[in-house]
Amino acid sequence: MKAIVAHEFGAPEVMKLEEFPTPKAGPGQAVVRIHAAGVNPFDTYMRAGTYPIKPPLPYIPGGEGAGVVDSVGEGVTKFKAGDRVYVGHPVTGTYAEYSLALESQLHRLPERTTFNQGAGLYVACGTAYHALYHHARAHASETLLVHGASGGVGIAAVQMGRAMGMTVIGTAGTEKGLELVRREGAHHAFNHRTAGYTDAILKATNGRGVDVVLEMLANVNLAADLKLLAQFGRVIVIGSRGDVTITPRDLMARTASVHGFVLWGISEADELDVHAGISAGLENGTIRPVVGKELPLGEAIRAHKEILEPGAQGKIILLP
Repeated sequence: MKAIVAHEFGAPEVMKLEEFPTPKAGPGQAVVRIHAAGVNPFDTYMRAGTYPIKPPLPYIPGGEGAGVVDSVGEGVTKFKAGDRVYVGHPVTGTYAEYSLALESQLHRLPERTTFNQGAGLYVACGTAYHALYHHARAHASETLLVHGASGGVGIAAVQMGRAMGMTVIGTAGTEKGLELVRREGAHHAFNHRTAGYTDAILKATNGRGVDVVLEMLANVNLAADLKLLAQFGRVIVIGSRGDVTITPRDLMARTASVHGFVLWGISEADELDVHAGISAGLENGTIRPVVGKELPLGEAIRAHKEILEPGAQGKIILLP
């Protein structure tokens, strides 16, 4: 099979399009023919060797994708060849024509959801759901700020927050990004490259502040986020690319908190909850994955560069 393979950690150029042995399903496993693979920032950190998880070399990148079950191993009962699925955190990476997954890593993909959309379900929607429900314990009547709302996780968070009954504020760095954020359900959208935008956010809350912040770039925004919080506010750190200095009194004065997590550390119970929520959201239209860019598998290097650039407008996917 054709696959993107990294024989060492380093710059994007360590990834090569190669012929690689097609995986075979063992007991409790399935082989999925990948139709689309999701690209995420953590893919770039893992490839660079800076992520807490370092896969044994050589390895195929990619933690999510969508496709059709090609074959199943002994003991697999919930899926059969031909089933449409999305896959999260599989045994072998998704930047390939085929991926090996445990039965528990497979999830049904409704006919109404395209493979390209399905490739962005696990990380974007799973992260947003885990952040809002399990870490922020958000609920209707609260105000949500999605800081970096035009990317995959941000869009999912806007959609979920709006469906929950929250007042949703989103930020983006371009006019097209702001249009997307508004279209997907944000009550207010602000350009985080504009001076004074935090004052505009506070004004939109009548000076009260926001209850929950989902933060995609904490090393840039966390200090300012703390000053935007309402009493008992929570900041959920989803992404960060460096160190940051904060003023603890901003937390103390508000009896506020900062939470961080990685999706790979989710409990089995919470993961079951996440996928049940995603399934329901796809069924009732609450979750509507937005694909911003489709690239052929051979352009994985380009994808890894562009996923870290500002101005995101939905999910970047690779097509094997």
